Amino acid sequence: MQKNTPPRSTIRLTRRGRIALVATGAVVVGTAVAVPLLILRTETEQESRPRTLAVPEGWRASQVYAAVDKALALPVGSTRKSLDKAALKLPNDAEGNPEGYLFPATYALQEKTRPDELLARMVDTANDRFNGAPIAAGAQHNAMNVYQAVTIASIVQAEAATKADMGKVARVIFNRLERGMPLQMDSTINYALNRSTLRTTEADTRIDSPYNSYQRMGLPPTPIANPGEEAMRAAVNPAPGDWLYFVTVRKGDTRFTADYQEHQRNVAEFNAQRKKSGAPAAG
Repeated sequence: MQKNTPPRSTIRLTRRGRIALVATGAVVVGTAVAVPLLILRTETEQESRPRTLAVPEGWRASQVYAAVDKALALPVGSTRKSLDKAALKLPNDAEGNPEGYLFPATYALQEKTRPDELLARMVDTANDRFNGAPIAAGAQHNAMNVYQAVTIASIVQAEAATKADMGKVARVIFNRLERGMPLQMDSTINYALNRSTLRTTEADTRIDSPYNSYQRMGLPPTPIANPGEEAMRAAVNPAPGDWLYFVTVRKGDTRFTADYQEHQRNVAEFNAQRKKSGAPAAG
C-alpha cells in the first residue's frame, strides 16, 4: 500500500441487480388413459418450458450457471460441470475462466439446447462485441488489452449507481492505478466473499484473497462479473476528471472528488442517511 494513500479509503457503493429467472414447473397428469394423456403432457411441457434465457448486466458466472441449470431443467451444478467440454473461445489471460465473457443478452432456447452450447454462444457474443474496433482500439489507446478492459468494466458495472456514473467510476479506477494507489473497491471484496452488500467491515478488508483490492495492488486477476456494453465503453473511454473517491450519499446523488477530506464528509452524510433508515453504517 502506498504511503500517500489515506487510511482505508471508503470508496463505496456496490450496485448489484438481482433479477429472478422463473421457470414454470412440470405438469403432472394421471396415466389411466396412457396414450392421449402422454401426448397432452408432452405438448404442455413444451409450451411451459422457457424459450429464452435473459442474462442481466452484472451477473456473475455463478449466477449464469444457476440460471442455465434452471432454464434447461438440469440438476444443480450441471452447467458448471459442462465447462470442461464447452471449448470456449476465451483469451489466454482468462485461463479457462469465462467470468466477464458470458455476455448479458437474451438467448433463444431450443428443445435440445445443451449448457455447453449455450455458454459457447455467450462467449462468442462477447468476443463479437469486445474485439471490434471501438472496444479493442479503445483498450489499446489506454495501454491495456481487451481482457484488462473487461476486468475494469466489470468493476464499473458493479460500482456505478447509474449508467451516467459509469464513465466517472472508470476514471477513478484509472486515476488510482496511475498513482499507484490500491483500488479499494468493495465490489471486489464482495466477489471474494460471494455476496452483495453495501457494507464492508475492517475485517473484510483484511481477508486473504487475490480479489482483495484493499490489500493487493492493481486489477483483480479476473473480471468480477459480466459487464454490458455501456460499462465496456466507459472502461475504454472514461470521463475526464481528477477524482479519486466516490460515494452514493442517496439515490441519484453520487459524489466524486479528488479531496480526501471532502470525501470523508460525504461518507459521513452517507452513514447518517443509512442510520436514519435503520441500516448499519459503513465501516
